[in-house]
Amino acid sequence: MTGVHRDRWGIPHLRADTVDDLARLQGRVAALDRAWQIEVERWRSEGRLAEHVGPAELGWDRFARRARLDDTARRCFDRLAPATRRWVGAYVDGVNEGLAEGAAAAPEFAAVGCAPGAWRPWSPLGVFLVQHVLFSTFPNKLWHAHVAGTLGPAATGLFAVEGPGGSGSNAWAVPGDPVTGRAPVVAGDPHRVLELPGIYQQVRLACPEFDVFGLAFPGVPGLPHFGHAGEVAWAVTNAMADYQDLYRERLRRDGDRVLVRDGDGWVPAHRHVERIAVRGDEPESVEVIETPRGPVVDHDRGTGEAISLRAPARVEARLGFDALLPLLRARSVDDVAEALRDWVEPVNSVLVADRRGAVAQLVAGLVPIRDERCRREPVPGWDPRYRWRGDYAPPRRTRVDGVAVCANDRRADTADLGADFAPPHRARRIRALLADGAGPEAVHTDTRLEAATLRGVLDRLHPDGLGAPARRLRDRLVAWDGRMRADSTDAGAFAAWRAALARRLHEHPSLRPLHAPSAFDGLFAPWTDPLSRIGHALDGVVAGLHRLGGDVDPVAAAALEDVAAGDPPGPWGRRHLLHPVHLGVAPAVGAAVEAMRARVALPGDTECVLATSSVPGVSDACWRGPVARYVWDLTDRAQSRWVVPFGASGRPGDVHFDDQLPLWAGGALAPVVTDWRELTPEPGAETP
Repeated sequence: MTGVHRDRWGIPHLRADTVDDLARLQGRVAALDRAWQIEVERWRSEGRLAEHVGPAELGWDRFARRARLDDTARRCFDRLAPATRRWVGAYVDGVNEGLAEGAAAAPEFAAVGCAPGAWRPWSPLGVFLVQHVLFSTFPNKLWHAHVAGTLGPAATGLFAVEGPGGSGSNAWAVPGDPVTGRAPVVAGDPHRVLELPGIYQQVRLACPEFDVFGLAFPGVPGLPHFGHAGEVAWAVTNAMADYQDLYRERLRRDGDRVLVRDGDGWVPAHRHVERIAVRGDEPESVEVIETPRGPVVDHDRGTGEAISLRAPARVEARLGFDALLPLLRARSVDDVAEALRDWVEPVNSVLVADRRGAVAQLVAGLVPIRDERCRREPVPGWDPRYRWRGDYAPPRRTRVDGVAVCANDRRADTADLGADFAPPHRARRIRALLADGAGPEAVHTDTRLEAATLRGVLDRLHPDGLGAPARRLRDRLVAWDGRMRADSTDAGAFAAWRAALARRLHEHPSLRPLHAPSAFDGLFAPWTDPLSRIGHALDGVVAGLHRLGGDVDPVAAAALEDVAAGDPPGPWGRRHLLHPVHLGVAPAVGAAVEAMRARVALPGDTECVLATSSVPGVSDACWRGPVARYVWDLTDRAQSRWVVPFGASGRPGDVHFDDQLPLWAGGALAPVVTDWRELTPEPGAETP
């Protein structure tokens, strides 16, 4: 029987007679389960969020229009292979069939007084662009420019670590055993912003050509990042490659025309004006300019120069969607590698294994060949030295014979592709756990925090220089086992000291020049706020303060005194509160979030394997963490397991809105049901 089937968690298992009918069914279910979520992402891609939500979203809409996200999505759609274009179109047909019914059950539409619109053929590509345009490195380059302009170019090294939205993900593959006949296992947990509803949707897609389960982006067909196709399974992490560049542009006006300085003089730039409708306010006009490098996304208020963005998706008019159908049809490591030759961005590290025992590590996506300075900061667009050379780094494939681990760390296959990588702690810890025989759930939930740099500071602080309460606090932290357990008062005390240290460093004379107003748009504040960036890169700042003429030890001692003089910090889980990101237009969602916080106490921390992230010095609230966990078993796929932070439904009040939260918070996984007889058919949801 074709149609929609559900397991006890409301996870959709979809079956159809053809690939296109299946895509249509997947689109319809996405609209029924996640109507508000996918419409918000479409509005974001079109720069029309303020039209529905209000002026608070104007900053994003300006950026989306200037970056030409919708136009890029349309161009990429037009270049798709005919079969892919038809398949994406079928998914859009399904979305449009289900939106009205899905929206009727979603309270957010009534709260803002709007109805869903119609998806266009390229809308899924726009949704995918929205999820990843700020996922890469270009906002970091704005921060590097600010650091170089206030502290000097050498100081950027203090902050040479992944930025606010970039990493935390883990993936590993355990090889098979030819003696026992056991096939490999692929497992992991992507870490991103904890959006509500969740960014991933568990789904199974079955038709005569394939039967695949995995994690989909609502609003996007297929399973781009994580999937188990029976004979082969794959998973991704951010490769931390640098593939987006920023250019400084000198513009000149000639009436309505805009000229831009190029290597050969002044040349015309594309220019037009768009109007952004704003709910409850007057419309706003935004000027859209595109130079030979790319769209102008910002201006440097200090120099007056425009800042343009160059990215492979717009340059090539390809996003990678031609890889999605071949990925679903894959039966081997070779098939996955061949499918991903069409991938463009984001650039991913891919772990893939098949039942025959092959395991490989791939780098998928396009990394342009250009001058090394392009990786660090915005560069002069008029200087031919910084032009892309027309080539991309060749595809990379590494055969894996033992355990493979990817954790956004600098590795041999990625080191020359990027600049800012995650510290090596997580990857090293995962390898150690697997070597000790730890199972996937134990790895997923490991809370050991290395914090070698900060603990080294504590070790060398002489107790005689501290007051009695601060001395006792230091002694506690030196003896602490380093585990960020939710019930640990020592973990809470460490986090309080770390936050006090970040705040004191923010006010330190050596770093105070960073307080100068940012020259860039407020949309990029998460990447350009000094306190946030000090908190993110605390190890580097602590280790490198002496290069700016500062001594960190007195600062660390003063931070201990601050904490010792205040109220006891309490257990870490009382400080480390769940803080999912949502628009907050419906009171029911806010109430649901408060109820969630009361139900869970979060363990983990930014640099743990359980990377439930916060920003030391700003807040201990967790806004980024594991947005899914999975174990893909290739010996018996019925032994595979998965979980998401909230649930299958995006509708507050639905039984499946957050029914997976206790599992997720407790480190448990739900079984993947593979027997259709154990699923419940959904009446009236058969394919046409």
